[in-house]
Amino acid sequence: MSSASSVVKNPTPQHIAIIMDGNRRWAKKYSLPVALGHASGARQVRNIVKACAERGVRYLTLFAFSTENWRRPQDEVSSLMGLLALYLKKEVKSMNAKGVCLKVVGDIAGFDTRIQALIGDAQAQTAHNTTLTLTIAANYGGRQDVVQAVKAWQVAHPTESVEALTEADLSVHLGLPYAPDPELLIRTGGESRVSNFMLWQLAYTELYFTDVLWPSFTAYELDQAIHSYGARDRRFGGAGATLTV
Repeated sequence: MSSASSVVKNPTPQHIAIIMDGNRRWAKKYSLPVALGHASGARQVRNIVKACAERGVRYLTLFAFSTENWRRPQDEVSSLMGLLALYLKKEVKSMNAKGVCLKVVGDIAGFDTRIQALIGDAQAQTAHNTTLTLTIAANYGGRQDVVQAVKAWQVAHPTESVEALTEADLSVHLGLPYAPDPELLIRTGGESRVSNFMLWQLAYTELYFTDVLWPSFTAYELDQAIHSYGARDRRFGGAGATLTV
């Protein structure tokens, strides 16, 4: 009698995180200004948010602007800030129509007052939506997230020693306390690293790297990533979910 192994399939991930990489290379590929590459990437966000909502994903977190991105040329940073402001102003109506709740995490104080106001307004206007929570990580760094969480815990427990701090205690002070840890991280653009993104939350996340540049990342590409995730055996340090038949 022959035997075979079958893997218990994972359901559609409830939380997908994406490092949206490749806007500049996409622009170079088509001999376009870098600003148009970023604009094309911003337009693609709407399509992927819609696709995730249609597939039953409950949380989508996008790495939009890292703490290291301030080192880019000033004209490029200004273009990115303009796109962020435009997105916050123009997408609220669409998010409300699709039931998308917007949250922004990161050092928001690092942005000018106009963008801070737009962030607050967009979050308030979409707070009642429940279909999908879209988190934009802006002026965000994973190491910074952990450091700020430790500081916040200390402020909340001024008389306690750090020896009392547990993983559960720290988690509630991190940037996304309202969301489960991502089951799937997608990085576009051909690089195979996490680049200081959600370092704590990605501890057991499945990683999916693709050469597709972000402005070309379609719903089909999203399905490929979800299919790859679904075929994996998630062990979490244990013996695994493989069954012998």
